[in-house]
Amino acid sequence: MEAQTPAITIFVNGEPTRVAGDCTLARLIASLDVGQRRIAVELNEDVVPRSEHASRQLRDHDRIEIIRAIGGG
Repeated sequence: MEAQTPAITIFVNGEPTRVAGDCTLARLIASLDVGQRRIAVELNEDVVPRSEHASRQLRDHDRIEIIRAIGGG
């Protein structure tokens, strides 16, 4: 039987969100359905390159800001 990872609370764009304790930044982004393209992600006030999203483990009380780039002219 597999042990369940306790849930943690993180803040996404200022809103408290419960996720599994083993959640990565990539998994969070996928669950929010914001797409991978044209977004910038900040974790605890540091911009995280897309190449690091899958390896960044989230921790209790992390603060994530997701910003979408909007085209215009």
